[in-house]
Amino acid sequence: MDIRRFGRSELSVTPLGFGAMQIGDPDIDEAAAARLLNEVLDADIGLIDTARSYALSEQRIGRHLAARRDEFLLSTKLGYGVEGCEDWTYECIRLGVDRALATLATDHIDVAHLHSCPADVLRDNGVLDALATAREQGKIRCAAYSGDNEALSVAMESGMVQSVQASVSLFDQSNLRLRLTFARDNGIPVLAKRTLGGAPWRPVPDLAPPEAELHRRYQAMAAFLPPPEEMADTLLRFAAYAPGVTCVLVGGTRIDHLRSNIAAVERGPLPDSMLARIDKAWLRSGTSWDSVI
Repeated sequence: MDIRRFGRSELSVTPLGFGAMQIGDPDIDEAAAARLLNEVLDADIGLIDTARSYALSEQRIGRHLAARRDEFLLSTKLGYGVEGCEDWTYECIRLGVDRALATLATDHIDVAHLHSCPADVLRDNGVLDALATAREQGKIRCAAYSGDNEALSVAMESGMVQSVQASVSLFDQSNLRLRLTFARDNGIPVLAKRTLGGAPWRPVPDLAPPEAELHRRYQAMAAFLPPPEEMADTLLRFAAYAPGVTCVLVGGTRIDHLRSNIAAVERGPLPDSMLARIDKAWLRSGTSWDSVI
């Protein structure tokens, strides 16, 4: 895969990163988790993204990849779940960074996100200041925000984040159309999450929001889109080469799926004719640019 510069930092990253939420599932065998994490790095994927809330994910990354720490960028999310400390406070962030360092068995975190922190908290609770302090101390390399809508704008416009993680999908283009232009213009790298949109081409009964809306959007656009067996390839290429996107995050627990994702990204951007069909599908479906989040 190509290597992309990570914003204005000295870091670089592959256009596909590994989302490590599912690898934290306690029902997954420890040996299988270790094998998959090492296969991720063997496949030359250059970023692994985790979070405090992803069950065993941080512990497993620390346990199984500490010896290979210089082979990948490490991204995590925090702001909550520190015993004896109120969520979304300066002290919670300070202690959360230290806790993540210990759990991940590393002396630094490349990208530390505030995880879906509300806009009003970003403005008033000192959480961005806490990340700035951690960065000054060398504990993190990029202060970051993960989320959508107003809070994403507040974080970027604060001038205090060096990276963001946001929803970007063919079926959810709100950030892409309305917010990521700011990121691009200001040299803020973007990790794109939810790029497959929950795979809405797979029939699932009794969906709840936001999955139900994603499914409705797919149904409204399906006549203009590739067949279901090509949709994952289409969505990955759409997001990976969207203006402003630095790296797309996709999880999973199977190495064959991982290799398919790599192959999709390596095929390059969608042809202009397909992008035109996507725009046509969007307009004819009556779907707005509003986010489902």
